[in-house]
Amino acid sequence: MSANSFDARSTLRVGDESYEIFRLDKVEGSARLPYSLKVLLENLLRTEDGANITADHIRALGNWDASAQPSQEIQFTPARVIMQDFTGVPCVVDLATMREAVKELGGDPSRINPLAPAELVIDHSVIADRFGTPDAFAQNVELEYGRNKERYQFLRWGQTAFDEFKVVPPGTGIVHQVNIEHLARTVMVRGGQAYPDTLVGTDSHTTMVNGLGVLGWGVGGIEAEAAMLGQPVSMLIPRVVGFKLTGELPAGTTATDLVLTITEMLRKHGVVGKFVEFYGEGVAATSLANRATIGNMSPEFGSTAAIFPIDGETINYLKLTGRSEQQIALVEAYAKEQGLWLDPAAEPDFSEKLELDLSTVVPSIAGPKRPQDRIVLAEAAEKFAQDVRAYVPVADLDEAGVESFPASDAPAVSNGVPSKPTQVTAPDGSTYEIDHGAVTVAAITSCTNTSNPYVMVGAALLAKKAVEKGLTRKPWVKTTLAPGSKVVMDYYDRAGLTPYLDKLGFNLVGYGCTTCIGNSGPLPEEVSKAVNDNDLAVVSVLSGNRNFEGRINPDVKMNYLASPPLVVAYAIAGSMKVDITKDALGTDTEGNPVFLKDIWPSEQEVEQVVASAIGQEMFAQDYADVFAGDAQWQALPIPTGNTFEWDAESTYVRKPPYFEGMTMETTPVEDIAGARVLAKLGDSVTTDHISPAGAIKADTPAGKYLTEHGVERRDFNSYGSRRGNHEVMIRGTFANIRLRNQIAPGTEGGFTRDFTQADAPVTFIYDASQNYQAAGIPLVVLAGKEYGSGSSRDWAAKGTALLGVKAVIAESYERIHRSNLIGMGVLPLQFPAGATAESLGLTGEETFSISGVTELNEGRTPGTVKVTADTGVEFDATVRIDTPGEADYYRNGGIMQYVLRSLIRK
Repeated sequence: MSANSFDARSTLRVGDESYEIFRLDKVEGSARLPYSLKVLLENLLRTEDGANITADHIRALGNWDASAQPSQEIQFTPARVIMQDFTGVPCVVDLATMREAVKELGGDPSRINPLAPAELVIDHSVIADRFGTPDAFAQNVELEYGRNKERYQFLRWGQTAFDEFKVVPPGTGIVHQVNIEHLARTVMVRGGQAYPDTLVGTDSHTTMVNGLGVLGWGVGGIEAEAAMLGQPVSMLIPRVVGFKLTGELPAGTTATDLVLTITEMLRKHGVVGKFVEFYGEGVAATSLANRATIGNMSPEFGSTAAIFPIDGETINYLKLTGRSEQQIALVEAYAKEQGLWLDPAAEPDFSEKLELDLSTVVPSIAGPKRPQDRIVLAEAAEKFAQDVRAYVPVADLDEAGVESFPASDAPAVSNGVPSKPTQVTAPDGSTYEIDHGAVTVAAITSCTNTSNPYVMVGAALLAKKAVEKGLTRKPWVKTTLAPGSKVVMDYYDRAGLTPYLDKLGFNLVGYGCTTCIGNSGPLPEEVSKAVNDNDLAVVSVLSGNRNFEGRINPDVKMNYLASPPLVVAYAIAGSMKVDITKDALGTDTEGNPVFLKDIWPSEQEVEQVVASAIGQEMFAQDYADVFAGDAQWQALPIPTGNTFEWDAESTYVRKPPYFEGMTMETTPVEDIAGARVLAKLGDSVTTDHISPAGAIKADTPAGKYLTEHGVERRDFNSYGSRRGNHEVMIRGTFANIRLRNQIAPGTEGGFTRDFTQADAPVTFIYDASQNYQAAGIPLVVLAGKEYGSGSSRDWAAKGTALLGVKAVIAESYERIHRSNLIGMGVLPLQFPAGATAESLGLTGEETFSISGVTELNEGRTPGTVKVTADTGVEFDATVRIDTPGEADYYRNGGIMQYVLRSLIRK
C-alpha cells in the first residue's frame, strides 16, 4: 500500500469498471513534466513506502530542473519484465540456482518467484540454415528443436515451476513485435489498480514498445532477475531530450530512412543515459509502426528510452491488434485523466531539444559496421569504394592502382576500387564470378522493420514488380525472410504477394531474429570457400538494427542496414559496387535495362495493400493461444518440483558457481593489488566483442570444451543458445573473431599475452585467465570510449567476472554494461577527463594497484580511486558506481547476492 502522502489515491470509472489510480495533478509541477517523467512520477506515488520511496523523492521529481545534471536517485518499480531466450535462459538458470542457495542457507526456496509478471519469447534460437526453398521454415524449425531440446525442456519446466512466468514458444515471433502486438498493456490493471504499463527487458531493443507509449528499456539479465524478484531499479532522474517532429515523410522514403537519420542525429548530439521523447505536430503524422521502428533503435542512439506519448494513433493500433474494448477504453480514459494524452501543440520542459523536418529525410543505408554511420543511398557505391579499402589485403589495394591528385581536388573514390574477380562453380555445374563487395547475404530480418507493415508490403510489392519484369536474385546471394510475427505472412498471403518473394528466394525461414543476431546460418559451401580462399570483402544487406563487426556471419566483413525494399533490390543487384539509384539492377525479358525507379512501389500502392490486407481477426487468431505452443512444444518431457534436476551431462544447462561458499554476511570490499591486464581494447568495443552470440569455432576453448564433451561440430550451435552453460560462456568471453587486443598485436579474436609465463606468449584469453587465477593474480581490462555498447548482454559482464577481472578502466561506458559489471561485482572505473591509456603511456604490460576502494566499506562511494602502475604512472580514476543502490550491490559481491540476502532476511 502506498503511504499516499499527497492524497493522490482516487478512483477512475470506465464503463462498468472502477479502478484505483494515483492522480498526478496532486503533485505540484507535474503538468509541465515530459510524458516520460509523468510515468515515473506515478510510479513513485503508487509505490511510496516512506523508506526506499519517500515524499521527498516525489517532490524532487515534481520540482525537476530540466537544466540540471542528474543527481537525485529514485527507485523505479517496473510493472513487468520481458525476456528473450538467449538472455532469458540464464535468468531462469539463476533463479533455479537461487532456489537451491536459499535452501542451503536455511530459507524457503519457493520464496524465489517472480513478483512481477515475467514473459519470455523464444525468438533467438532459429538459424537460417535452409533458405530459398518452400520447406525452409519447416526444416529450420526441426533443426531448432533438435539443437535446443535441453534448453526448451528447461524453459517449459520454468513455466510450470515459477508463478507469474510465461513462455511464448518457438515459431511465434520476435519478442519486441509480440510485445507491441499482444503482450503490452499500455495501461496495466493489477489488484484493482490501473497504472501505466512499464517494463524492463533483457534485450536492448525492449525500447520498441516506447512507440506504444509504454516506458521501458533494456537491462542486463542480472538486473531483470532483481526486478522479477521485487527489487526496484535504482536510477537517477534523467535528462530528457525533446525531439520535435514536423512535416511528413516524402514519397520514396521509408521508416528505415527516417530511423537511420534520427540515429545519426542523436548519436552526434549525445544522448547516452538520457530519455528521448518525441513531440510536436509531426508525431500525429507518424504511424504507430514508424514510432515503434524509431523506439526500437534507441540503443543505437545510446539513449535509455525513446518514447512517444499516447494518442489516437495508439488507440487505433490497440484496436487493430485485437485488444479488448474495455482495455482500449481504459487506455484512453486513463491517459486523458492523467495528462498523458499527446497535445501536439504542447512544449513540455526538456533538458535539450532537437528538431527534424520529416520532409528532409532521404533514402539511406548504414554501415559497414555501425548503425549510426548513415550513408545517403545515392552515395552508397562511392562510399563503399572508400570503405572497402580497410577490409582487403594490401596486394589488392596495390592492384587497384595509385593515382596522383591535387590535395584540394581529391576524388570521391581515391585510387580506384580494389578488385579480385573469383570464379565460383555452383553444385549444378554452372559458374559465376564474385568480387569484393558481392552481396552474399540479403536478409529481411529483425524486430526493427518486420513489425512495420509499410516497409514489409513495400518489399513484397517491389519483389512483385521485379518478378514481372523477369528479374532474379544473383546466384551468390543468400536470401532470407524472417518476419517478427505470423501476422506478416497472413497479410502477404491475403494480398497474394508471397509467391513473388518466393520466386526471388525470399522464402520464409523462421519467425525469429536470425540474421540480425548472427543466426544467418552458413553461406553456400562454394561461396564460403571462394570468399575465404581469396580473402574477399563481401557484404550483407539486412533490415536489422545491428551491423557490428563479426556479428552477422563469420565470412562477411562488411554489413549494411537497409529497408526491406532495398534488401530485395540489393539481392537483385548482387554487389555494393552497383549504384542502385543510377545503374540498372538487371534486364527485363526483352533485354531492356530495369532501374530501381521502375520497380519502386508508390506510397498509394503500399497504403492500399496495408488497408485491404491487414485485419483485426489476424491478430486475434494468431495470438488466441499464444503460450500453448504446437504439438512439438507440448510433447517435450519436463521434470517436476520447485527445484530443477540438473543433468551433469548437459552441455546446455548447468548450475553456475555464483553462490558457492556464500554466507549471509558480506565480505568487506578490498583494494586491488598486483593486477595484470587481460585485454587492452580500443573504442566502441561492443558486448558482441565481449560475449559473441554467433558461431562457435572448433579450434577455440569453447569449441574444444564441446568436443571433449562429445558434441559433434555440426551440433555446436551458437554461443547465444548455450548461455545456460557457464563453462561454454566463460570460454567464449572476449572470443569475437574481430576483437583486437592491443597487448597481442597482429592478432584478431580471443587472444592475449600470458604474463605468468617467462616470455609472455600469445595465448587464448580463457587459458591465460586460468593461469592468472591459479596464481592468485587479479585482472583488469583497459578500454576506450563507449565500452560495452550494443545488446544488453549479461554474459559480457558474467564472463568478465568469471575470468577473474576485478576492474575495467575505460574512457566511457554504455549504460547497461556499466550497470551489469557492478551487478557481477566488477568495478567500472573511468580515465580522467581527456586522458586515455595511450596519453598515459600505458601499454598493457604493466602491473596495477587500485587503492581507495575500501571507502565503500564505510557506507560511502569514493568519487575517485588511485590507480598506480609499476612503471610509475599514476592517475585518479573516476568510480562509475553511480547510485547508492549500485554501491549496495557491489558491497554484496553482486546484485544476485544482494537480492538473495534481502529475501532471506524478510
